[in-house]
Amino acid sequence: MTKSKYTISIASDHHGVEIKSQIITILKSEQYKLIDLGPYNEEPVDYPDYAQKLCNNILDNTSEFGILICGTGIGMSISANRYSNIRAALCTNLFMAERARAHNDANVLVLGNAVSTPEESIEITLKFLSTAFEGGRHMKRIAKIR
Repeated sequence: MTKSKYTISIASDHHGVEIKSQIITILKSEQYKLIDLGPYNEEPVDYPDYAQKLCNNILDNTSEFGILICGTGIGMSISANRYSNIRAALCTNLFMAERARAHNDANVLVLGNAVSTPEESIEITLKFLSTAFEGGRHMKRIAKIR
């Protein structure tokens, strides 16, 4: 599947609005199709509501992947991983992003705005989206958590 065929849903809480906008700009320039689920300003919101919207988009096949952003990434990770067939990975570096896709077939990248710089978050996102699931020995493990 080429990048231009990926549809990615992206959402944040009020802490992630600015970096969400930057990631959207970069990914659009890389030919990804984006669905911005909000929020669109920095008024306080509840992160579980946005995690739910994004996970529903993946579960109903509107999107192949998702990106969630909050202050630390922890709340979004906990919220997203409550849904069956969602494998949300909080990634704070390139190694984690690569392994989340290659070994865990993660379909949701979670970023912490207070944990990573905007530049790091963009690099992590690009690594996550450019890494394929290796399959093989990892398939058995993924089947146990679906």
